[in-house]
Formats: sequence, structure tokens, C-alpha cells
Amino acid sequence: MTIDPSESHELVRRQRELASLYATAKSLTALGELDDVLQSIVRHAHDLMGTDFTYLSLVADGRLSARAAEGTISAAFLSATIPAGVGLGGKVLATRRPQWVRNYAASTLIDHDAGFDQLVGTEDLVALLGVPLVIRDEVVGALFAAYRSERSFHAGEIALLSAFADHAAVALDNARLYEESRTALQDLQVAYRRIEEHVAVVERAQAIHEALTGVVLEGGTPDDVAQLLAEQLGGTVALLDAAGHRSGRVTTSVDDGIARSVAPIRTGDSHLGALQWSREAVTGVSDAMDLRTLERATHILGLLILKERAVAEASERLSGELLTELMVSGIGPAQRTRTRARGIDADRLNLVLVADCAAVSSTDLARHLHEIARDRAGLAGEHLGKATMIVHSTDDDRTVEEVHRRLRRALGGPVAVVGERAVGHDWARAHSLASRCGAVVRALGHTDKGVTTGRYALYAMIFDTERVRELDRFLDTSVGPLVDYDQRRGTDLVGTLSAYYDHRANVAATARALHVHVNTLLKRLDRVSDVLGADWRTENDLELQLGLQLFRLRASG
Repeated sequence: MTIDPSESHELVRRQRELASLYATAKSLTALGELDDVLQSIVRHAHDLMGTDFTYLSLVADGRLSARAAEGTISAAFLSATIPAGVGLGGKVLATRRPQWVRNYAASTLIDHDAGFDQLVGTEDLVALLGVPLVIRDEVVGALFAAYRSERSFHAGEIALLSAFADHAAVALDNARLYEESRTALQDLQVAYRRIEEHVAVVERAQAIHEALTGVVLEGGTPDDVAQLLAEQLGGTVALLDAAGHRSGRVTTSVDDGIARSVAPIRTGDSHLGALQWSREAVTGVSDAMDLRTLERATHILGLLILKERAVAEASERLSGELLTELMVSGIGPAQRTRTRARGIDADRLNLVLVADCAAVSSTDLARHLHEIARDRAGLAGEHLGKATMIVHSTDDDRTVEEVHRRLRRALGGPVAVVGERAVGHDWARAHSLASRCGAVVRALGHTDKGVTTGRYALYAMIFDTERVRELDRFLDTSVGPLVDYDQRRGTDLVGTLSAYYDHRANVAATARALHVHVNTLLKRLDRVSDVLGADWRTENDLELQLGLQLFRLRASG
């Protein structure tokens, strides 16, 4: 099996997109005229999206007006203005979500404006995607990407344009803040000190934003961003997972003099987690501006998390494909080269592990195995519907137990892991046996174990592991009568007979092991004959021994 070149190209394209977004974010740290900044945003979006033309519109006095465009052919387009409740832009403003149409002129899902429809014809606009510009939970405009031919827009394009819209919103916010500062300076000379403080805080916020962008451009992680924020803002900053805060805006609560602000991390419609900033409760311009800095940091984190996810998913997919190749085709020069490129010596991979958990899908289990495989220079993935891992091991029992402990800790619940040593690179045989033994483990009611196949291999070969009831019926017919007798009479014929076979049917040795007189043992064996029939030593001796072993294995839990 080989990697699809298109997937590799997609990863490279995604990284190039993210790099361009980071460059755009950095350019925002240099303050300039609003129209220049908006034109820069539109130009970057146009170049990276590859659309026929791109434009940005703002809401003012109940109307949506174009403010910047790239790639248009009509000079009149930049003077276009329509009521804020009509067109695709009106739908974006009303829903606060990305919207698109394959053919604008033919669409019946939007309210048309006659003047704008005339410009649509002049511009030859057909397919149109719009995303909202949001500043502190207020929709102030929309960013549009257009094509002159009919087409759909996929999720990646929507997320990318949404990311540009986030940065455009930051530019708008910066411009408004500086305008407020200049106006206050002109009108309120008596408040000069306060205005000076306001400007300083804005500049500090810009410096922090530039520092955050620098961390990302240098290959930093989300934790690095959180640490830098804590150093710049004071207090502590923590990353919360996607299961936590889902509000659309920053929220702050105060308890015992400690303020905790939580800002969601979003990209388009995707919720990726949240940032929590804890510090001593204060009020004023500084705290308000720091909250805006916290919110802007989430835009950068959203892009960084998307990048990390893309890289992790590509790594997991490659690991799973390599594992499947080794299982199906064995090892050759190509496999050795590809595994070596990942820092893995395929010739040393000698232990196959199969994991199973009733509460978790094999896909999610495989994802947890990937983390363990990276630490052990191994491979992990799904093979024949099973979460599977191949690693090097010098002590198979210890390795399986360690993997079981890590999986159990990660899942927070029971999980079964079975390992089998692969001899002569025969990973497929080892996987088959480990899978069958795993089925025996489940059939015996063991849901939380980390074991090798040694104790279960015989039974995996005898019983059809896809038909668990066969094992139950075998136990019922072989040792079931003895178990029932012991439960009714309070005896231990099962234990007596197990000891008898353990000592190779030597009566004297068995009596010594059980600490009873030989006559007592003989009486017990006579009771076994009463329960099973006088021919139990000859007719079903092997079946009975196998049943006793299985019964003890099930009881061992």
C-alpha cells in the first residue's frame, strides 16, 4: 500500500495556507489607515483562496456597503450598497454563520436587490461565499469570496475564509480603539493622563499580539502561547478542552477576589476549546483591553490547533497504513525505508497487541495506541476492524501490562489488551492469534486485562471465537454438573478433581496436596462418579480436563 500523493499535497497546501494566515496576522500588528488594512486583508484572502474576486462589506445605517475588493472588473462595484436584510450578505448577518450559493442570480433562497443584481450581471458573479465579521459578539460586516462559474464550497474553504474574517475583525477593532483615543484626546484635555494610559495599553496589547504571532511562526505549541499570555498579562492561563466552555463570547466570573475569564477558541463553526485567564480582580481600561487581547489570542490558537490536528491526523494515517502493509505484505526495502524515516526499525518490531473495549470504538482506541506507539518507536492503527499496535519488546508480559495500564488511564475505564510475539516477521499470524485470544478473554467475562496469548492460545484454536455460546455450552456439559453439585452441597469436587489431574491421577500425591487422608480422597472421587457417571475416567477424560482448566481460567478473573 502507498500514500496517496493527493493527501501529501493537501497537507503541504494546508501548511502553506496557515503560514499565509500567520503572515497576515503579523501584518495587523502594524497600525495603519482602516481602508489600507481592509484592502490588505482582501488581497491576502484573494491570493490564498484563489477565487475570481474577493470583497469586504461593512454595515452602516442599516445598509451593507462594499469597502474593499480584489479582482473585480467593474469600478462601480465598490460603490455597491444594499439593505442589510437582503442578499447573501443579509443572510450572513441574520444567521451569524457562513452562507454560500452555487448560482447567486438563480438562487431562490435569498431576497434579491435589483440594483445589486444588475452589478452581479456586470461582474459576471455566479458562486458566492460569505462569512461574518464579528467584534465582541456584534456582526459588523461580511467577507465574500466569489467565482464567475457555478460551484460548491467545501468545509476547508469556509474555515479558511472565516479565519481571514477573524483577522479583519481585529483590524477593525484596532482602528476603532485608536479613533476613540484620538477623539478623547481632542475633546477631553482634562483626561489627558487617562488617554495616555489608554494608548499605552493599546500599544501593549499590540506588542503582546505581535509576540504571540512570533511564537507561532517559530513553531511554538498551544501551551507556549498560553505561557506567553500568562507572562504578559499576569496571573495564570490554562487551555480547556472542547468539552468545556461553548459560549460565543468571553465571560468573566469573580470569586473570593479572583477573576476568571474564559474565551472560546473557534474557527468558523468548529469549537476547539477555550482559554481561561485567572488573576486578581481589577477594573478599568487595562483589564478591558487585556480581555480583548485574550480574545484575539484565541484566533491564533484556533489556527495553531487546526495545524497540529492536520499534522497528527496525517501521522496517524501514515502509521496505520504502514502497519497494514506489514500485516498484509510483510517487510521489504520500501517498508524499511518508510519506517526508518519515522525513526522506527521495522526488523525489531516483534510484539503485536490487539486492544478491545466495549465502550470505545476501535478507531478511538487506535488513536490512543498511536500515542503509546510514538513513545515506543512502534506503529499503530486499525487492522481488520481491531485497534492494533506493533512494538519492540524484550519482556512481553511486562510490555502488555504497561500498555494496558496506559490505555486504562487514558480511557478512565476497563479495556482488554492481548499480545502475541511475532516470529520471523509474521505479524499477520500474531495478529490473528491475539484477536482470537481476545475473543476468548471476552467470552470468559474478562473485560479489564493485559495478557499475552500463552494461557488462551489452546482454547482459541479449539473454539470458534465468533460463537461465544459454544464455550458456555462446553463448560455446562463438561464441568457444569460438578459445579452445580458443589453449590448445592457446599463441597469442592471441582477443586478435588483439578488437583487430581494436576498430580497426574496419583491418589497419594493428590491426598497430600489436599491435606486429606487417602480414603477421604477416594470417597470424593466416588462422588464424582455418582455425578458424572462411572466412566468419567475413560469416556470423557480429555474433555473434562479441558473443562476444568477453562473453569479455573474464567474464575481467575
